[in-house]
Amino acid sequence: MSIKNRVLVIDDDVNICELIKLYLEKEGYEIKTVYNGNRAISSFSEFAPDIVILDIMLPGADGWQVCRDIRKISDIPVIMLTAKGETFDKVLGLELGADDYIVKPFEPKELVARVKAILRRYNHSDKVFEEVVYPNLVINKSDYTLKVMGKTIDIPPKELELLFFLASNPNKVYTREQLLERVWGFDFYGDSRTVDVHIKRLREKIELRDQKWQLKTVWGVGYKFEVK
Repeated sequence: MSIKNRVLVIDDDVNICELIKLYLEKEGYEIKTVYNGNRAISSFSEFAPDIVILDIMLPGADGWQVCRDIRKISDIPVIMLTAKGETFDKVLGLELGADDYIVKPFEPKELVARVKAILRRYNHSDKVFEEVVYPNLVINKSDYTLKVMGKTIDIPPKELELLFFLASNPNKVYTREQLLERVWGFDFYGDSRTVDVHIKRLREKIELRDQKWQLKTVWGVGYKFEVK
């Protein structure tokens, strides 16, 4: 008997929660709904979900704070689901560690597709041992660890996947759209600013002086992992 993936839905709109539950249960997922931000973390710990669908505007703690709290204790995928569709809000959600961002109103089938795709990418048990090594940099995709100058660096899974992909293809330039397709692993509906946000955060973690490698912007095209 297969084990059901668990989805924690945190949204104060009961109708939306029921709609998501209906569609995901049809696909075989186990669903728990929470309507208040203050109860989100306790429910998260009790339910131990495989993925979280999180609204921003919540009674009690808002979605931003809930996302921060989740990231303190777990790296499981978080999809932000909200009516706040401005670029600033999308970027903030991604910077806080969200893996995807869906704006209301949304198409339930699209949400299901994203949940499936993200869980495929994060199913660590299906991953084979993979490691890329450069001087003062070790990226291990089998256990999702990053070491810079011999020190282990905390990093969200999607950032590590992006770095691993670029470092596995040194000196090759990829457009933002290509990176969304290759790293996110499906037809990503968000804007290409997602890649910029992740590159910025990676640079803050790994950029060192006088190294023979760097994450380089190729203006008007995209990004590459440059090895000198």
